[in-house]
Amino acid sequence: MGTTLTFMCVRNAGRSQMATAFAERERDRRGLGDRVEIVTGGTMPADSVHDVVVEALAEVGLDVNGRTPREIDDETLAASDFVATMGCSTLELEGVDTDDWDLEDPGERPIEEVRDIRDEIERRVIAVFDERFGEDAGER
Repeated sequence: MGTTLTFMCVRNAGRSQMATAFAERERDRRGLGDRVEIVTGGTMPADSVHDVVVEALAEVGLDVNGRTPREIDDETLAASDFVATMGCSTLELEGVDTDDWDLEDPGERPIEEVRDIRDEIERRVIAVFDERFGEDAGER
């Protein structure tokens, strides 16, 4: 039985894209490819991922060039095991573990500020994986 982790925000162009990229990296690092599905989306998707976000992720070896923000629907959210929103909504879903990460929108910010947001997202994503799939979480 797999686990679905969802990262969402309004435009799906910044924070949720960064979280998704880090989550994919963690999944691969931990050998969880067949156990963890990672979903991302937004309620009002932008046309493209913010350039500054692409740049900030490239600095840490993550390539999100060519990714397109997409819409997320209620069915997808309800089917998730964990949903992180990015400071843009307080989501209440029956039977779904939700967490609102109160993070600044990186869209119009200088790269120096986006790096701080990126690093905070990385810490939070690793914490989610530690909590759910750490050495002692194998029985979840």
